[in-house]
Amino acid sequence: MTSGLDRKLGDVLGGRTAAAYAKAFGMATVGDLLSHYPRRYAKRGELTSLAELPLDENVTIVAEVRKVSERRMQARKGSILEVLISDGQGLLTLTFFNQSWRAQQLKPGVRGIFAGKVGRYRSTLQLAHPDYELFPPEDETELAGPSAKAWADEPVPIYPATSSIASWQIGKSVALALESLDPIEDPVPDRIRERFGVIHFGAALELIHRPRRDADWRSARDALRLQEAFVLQAALLEQRMAARAVAATARTPVAGGFLERFDAGLTFELTGDQRRVGAEIAADLAEPVPMNRLVQGEVGSGKTLVALRGMLQVADSGGQSALLAPTEVLAAQHLRSIVRSLGPDLAAELMPTLLTGQLSASQRRRALLRVVSGQARIVVGTHALLGDDVGFFDLGLVVVDEQHRFGVEQREALRAKGGTPPHVLVLTATPIPRTVAMTVFGDLDVSTIAELPAGRAGIESHVVPLADHPGWTNRVWQRAAEEIEKGRQVFVVCPAIDAKHPAEDDGEDAEAEGDAPAGPRASVESTMQLLAGVEALAGRRIAALHGRMSAEEKDAVMQDFAAGRVSVLVSTTVIEVGVDVPNASMMIVLDADRFGVSQLHQLRGRVGRGGLPGLCLFVTNAEQGSVARERVDAVAATLDGFELAQIDLELRREGDVLGATQSGGRSSLRLLRVVADAELIAEARAAAEELLDEDPVLAGHPALREAIARRLDESAREFLAKN
Repeated sequence: MTSGLDRKLGDVLGGRTAAAYAKAFGMATVGDLLSHYPRRYAKRGELTSLAELPLDENVTIVAEVRKVSERRMQARKGSILEVLISDGQGLLTLTFFNQSWRAQQLKPGVRGIFAGKVGRYRSTLQLAHPDYELFPPEDETELAGPSAKAWADEPVPIYPATSSIASWQIGKSVALALESLDPIEDPVPDRIRERFGVIHFGAALELIHRPRRDADWRSARDALRLQEAFVLQAALLEQRMAARAVAATARTPVAGGFLERFDAGLTFELTGDQRRVGAEIAADLAEPVPMNRLVQGEVGSGKTLVALRGMLQVADSGGQSALLAPTEVLAAQHLRSIVRSLGPDLAAELMPTLLTGQLSASQRRRALLRVVSGQARIVVGTHALLGDDVGFFDLGLVVVDEQHRFGVEQREALRAKGGTPPHVLVLTATPIPRTVAMTVFGDLDVSTIAELPAGRAGIESHVVPLADHPGWTNRVWQRAAEEIEKGRQVFVVCPAIDAKHPAEDDGEDAEAEGDAPAGPRASVESTMQLLAGVEALAGRRIAALHGRMSAEEKDAVMQDFAAGRVSVLVSTTVIEVGVDVPNASMMIVLDADRFGVSQLHQLRGRVGRGGLPGLCLFVTNAEQGSVARERVDAVAATLDGFELAQIDLELRREGDVLGATQSGGRSSLRLLRVVADAELIAEARAAAEELLDEDPVLAGHPALREAIARRLDESAREFLAKN
């Protein structure tokens, strides 16, 4: 069995060492350590290029000692040992303070692995007090001819390390862990492993950590990638089966009911995608098991309309629907849009009600009474919907708009307000590549609306590269004035509110800070001051909008902008999602390199929504060739959100697909990559589906059951259960 992987790390490495691993990597078991795979393999006879070492980052390199010298320190007692190492071309200095004895080890000609943080001293790159492990000298008698070559070519695992635990220390710990293991079972059944032509799990663990040749670790990675994909997909499918085993109230439309009357009053034709996705939702709602469906679609593709038709089907059955929106601006806009779409008669009967944290005490009391009595068949709100004092008469459908904006606990708190589990519909305007949807939302049914309604005039996008053309700023504002002269309106988006409050939500707004140019960011405050002095905009009403304003202030500004009383709206990304002002034809994004691909695409979608052509200018100081500039150029080059989602994934990696992060940052996937391994993920899902059809409770596959339990720690399992 695989129980050896669950053994506490302290039992194998000792308490002090185990504590260091827990602190550095969050490891608790032997399995945690053995799934900390090498990130690359070095060769004893092959040196690492020193030409492009990143400053201020921890590195692990293979190099040769060229020169050793010692000098006295001038300001205080003691000496500095300087060791020059080389890859054959570049040079790097190792510095040691008061450690003369190291000169006996670090002699010219010796090769080894050196690890430390890259710094700069007097224009020279250096590692101060690095860790190192020297390769043993080649014994002329034992390592002659072919043996010497084999020794030099043997792969040396280089592990993701920290300043406190070096790569070779991890290697020694891994060796102890491997030697402590009894034979282990493979969670991938023999027939599936044979179908894919991969080696056994036990052999793969040995060979990925202690390969004798490159072919060893390559075959090990193939096996471990398959296992990771297979176990993850089996877990998601198991979760999906569990969700469907719970009873829910079937919600069916009635003849002459709300849905039929709404459809009869539509003044336009639904697109083919809207009809298809609407039929999928209708069929789900009519089932006595909870719907768990994700609807993804481009900005303006009609996701909200499709969701509204689902709400009307629930209302036909006497139930209520709750729409959870990420911001008060968007919640208020959703309510207005729903009331407008329903028309006065249906709105009077269904009584759509807004519930946000900024309502007055009397407004809140009235809203709560409508909700708990069942008068309000449609409730729209923000986090305020999750309060303990909010009760529903018969909650039948939960619609979550832009689900990535909400924590798992928040979504679950709303779902728990239903007497029986309500149906759940998740909307996202951030297109998700198929393999990401399969890997992140594998327990949800996914519907896609790719077709845009007729009559869209399109959007032109251009990059304004201030690094190349600093004088183009004035032309941006002149172009805005020309648009206003035509009777249109302009959005200006900034990544910061002011110098003191850089971002909308303490740093959550701008997705892509790491590779953006250094320096102050464009802010709402500074841009308002700047525009007050722009001659081309003299006499035009310019207003600010950001998340630190009260709900009343934000709503008043948006109402003025929607009514055309404001010509230029200077905002943070509070307008990123759902804000609909058809007369707004131009979007200017300042410091566009501060935003992620999906954010830029979302922002651009605020214009070109009516019959007017849209224009989007991405203003950036990012240098040509930088990742930040590459991101902005990619968005300007295409309007295809699915293509951009793929680019975004490749630029930022897939994020933590088994936690609330879901984008950027460290991935919880170990060897699997959703872009590179798309085909493998699909094949692994099909194999897992086949196995679970035969054995739904995995009675005959205990190793797989254990692997699922091990792979999904408590928080990840909770995340999947609530999604």
